[in-house]
Amino acid sequence: MYKYTIAFIRQKDNILMLNREKSPWKGSWNGVGGKIEPGETPLKAIVREIQEEADLDVPSPDFKGAVTWNVDGENSGGMYVYAAVIERDVYYDTPIQTNEGILDWKNIDWLLDVENTGVVKTVPYFLERVLNDETCHEYRCVFENDNLTACEVLTYAGIREADFISL
Repeated sequence: MYKYTIAFIRQKDNILMLNREKSPWKGSWNGVGGKIEPGETPLKAIVREIQEEADLDVPSPDFKGAVTWNVDGENSGGMYVYAAVIERDVYYDTPIQTNEGILDWKNIDWLLDVENTGVVKTVPYFLERVLNDETCHEYRCVFENDNLTACEVLTYAGIREADFISL
């Protein structure tokens, strides 16, 4: 089981993103998430993280797969990925300063722009599928000397969250 979770919370054409104050990815925009605590399932962890970091009640985000990373030839971990939608009539005012960083709504096109260097390097490789594809995917990201050199996408059609987590 991986140690981390991440969620991309959508409202209309925007995603609630966190500009991190701590490493890794200090100063970069990323989804909301964090570490899985002992005894937690990934789903319980992401629900808790969303509540703690964004003060939002999202009881059942959609499981979308996982992102793993290989750093300089070594498998270095991974995170379970979730997506959620907040209804258009729910008002969530940003920016908000939190213990983790600044929460703010970011336009999806802005997040996916190839010239955008303010987003965590891996996010543009998987965000569009996470938002628009019902199928679970694994995104295997490879880093060499702090540079993202590849991102392989594996598709798991028809697989459930519990089955994916036990792979």
